[in-house]
Amino acid sequence: METFDALVRAEFAPKNTYLNTASTGLLPARTVEAMRTAVESAAAGQPTDMFADVEAARASFARLAAVPVDRVAAGASVAVYTGLIAASLPAGAEVLTAEGDFSSVVNPFHMRGDLRVRAVPLERVAESVGPGTALVAVSAAQSADGRVADLAAVRAAAREHGARMYVDASQAMGWLPLDSGAYDYVAAVAFKWLLCPRGVAFLVVPEDFGGLTPFFAGWVAGEEPWNSCYGPVAELAHSARRFDESPALFSYTGARHSLELLEELGVQHVRAHDLALADRFRAGLRELGVAPLPAPDSPIVSVPGLGARRDELSRSGVEVSDRAGSLRAAFHLYNTPADVDRLLDVLAG
Repeated sequence: METFDALVRAEFAPKNTYLNTASTGLLPARTVEAMRTAVESAAAGQPTDMFADVEAARASFARLAAVPVDRVAAGASVAVYTGLIAASLPAGAEVLTAEGDFSSVVNPFHMRGDLRVRAVPLERVAESVGPGTALVAVSAAQSADGRVADLAAVRAAAREHGARMYVDASQAMGWLPLDSGAYDYVAAVAFKWLLCPRGVAFLVVPEDFGGLTPFFAGWVAGEEPWNSCYGPVAELAHSARRFDESPALFSYTGARHSLELLEELGVQHVRAHDLALADRFRAGLRELGVAPLPAPDSPIVSVPGLGARRDELSRSGVEVSDRAGSLRAAFHLYNTPADVDRLLDVLAG
């Protein structure tokens, strides 16, 4: 797709073979320029209205997530939003999680101390939901190995038993089209597949707020923020903005441009591009007699036993991750078939 390729070439020019988006995504040129302008303006005593950038980023994320903008809160951390959800549960409530899921998704539930947290293999999450389950918390795609959860099956099981469902889309949003409105809560950091600076995260909540109490609400959570700066906030925002954290403004100034780029490219096109590269890598590994962990329809490929080669690969100009002894490669929109072949050549050498 010429428009896709042209947009990508205009925004990205990595100096190495960068295959580590599952850790940190690359910033588009438009994002870097917007942040540079904002920083220079602030240094000159001429700051711009970066709160407008927060709202533009929120609206862009809402479109990518396929939900109304008034259901989106803006913050900085999945762990904070997981803690908010954990705080809403009654003592003794059962939380069902996937074994080995990312700590930000599960740890706040353990920190409560009075919840029953049960972990099962990812493939068994749906069948493990029971009448005593209050919440199912699961990542849409696993950080360690890229496995994609059967969210439709988990959602059906949760509804059957009256449980709420919480999805961490940090390793999915940006390449996997997601109907976030189908779930009670969806959180995502934006510095990975959404190509934003660190310090940007979003939370999707139900129209009725899903029983959440905005315990950390500050002035930005007021219906009229600038009239909510002193004393208790008289009127919380009527939207999910009541769950906003005070934003990292420079990060959000960049984020609006990253998210707009993804809207221009189209997540379906990004997905097709990313999966084709991952499949090329899997095929190349098979030719080398190496078996990756099964993770179909995922741009994240994890190869057991090769994690120790990360430093060697980095010295050769190829950036990947070492996760628990496995080499983890993540293929995104700025990657090409030549990047895949470069990685395979170094591994074969």
